[in-house]
Amino acid sequence: GQRGEEEEHHSLETFSFYLSEPLSKERVEAFSDGVYAIVATLLILDICEDNVPDPGEVEEKFHGSLLEALSEYGPNYLAYFGSFVTIGLLWFVHHSLFLYVTKATRLMGLLNILSLAFIGGLPLAYQLTSEFAEKSHNEIEAIQVSCVITFFASIFQFAIWTTALLNEEETLHAFARYGGKEHAFMFAKLALYPCVSLGAFFLTCLLSEFSTAIFHLMQIVIPFAFLALRIFVRISLTAIRSVMSLSRRKVVLLEEEEACLSPNETL
Repeated sequence: GQRGEEEEHHSLETFSFYLSEPLSKERVEAFSDGVYAIVATLLILDICEDNVPDPGEVEEKFHGSLLEALSEYGPNYLAYFGSFVTIGLLWFVHHSLFLYVTKATRLMGLLNILSLAFIGGLPLAYQLTSEFAEKSHNEIEAIQVSCVITFFASIFQFAIWTTALLNEEETLHAFARYGGKEHAFMFAKLALYPCVSLGAFFLTCLLSEFSTAIFHLMQIVIPFAFLALRIFVRISLTAIRSVMSLSRRKVVLLEEEEACLSPNETL
């Protein structure tokens, strides 16, 4: 009877802490880099296979002008660059995240797999937003599908960061923990893509003029948003520190003045 109770307690303890067990950080990063590389390669193969003008068509239809022939595929090239920028920035955020992680857990590995599953759907998003005709209901739905794929790919990265914060003393570097110098910027960086994708999704529901061209231009502009975000966070932190330092100086000055006064003057 005693042995059965011990075995039951051991099994419950093993089950409870199973997702917190360590996982090889190097293998998680290597597998993730491989997925990102394959997804980016698929995008390049798609653009090279279906969006290169035929020499005969260039001569007959465009009077030998290659630039005019390429301009016909302009929306497809815009979709390619927008999708590639999205993949590149999601990889950059993933790299920044695991640069601060000292030890990965199985729960973090599971969330990373879920994020990579939606990363793998970005070539599908590219095909959808480059194939359907403009000013159509299918064009809006293709944008919405792309927003959903991007949202889940990025929100699972945010979940990895949240999971690491729950046990930050073991999983994160000291300067990236809650209150650390990089914590605010990392939080804002991981929240940017979920907010942008949600915003684009709701814009498709409200604005009838929203198109794939606008959507892909938003994707291309996001790197500048990352830069602006970093500058904004730095300025905000500097302003907060200056305000706090001024308030501390005022308190110190008041204490010094009170120390110089006599007891009667203090009263």
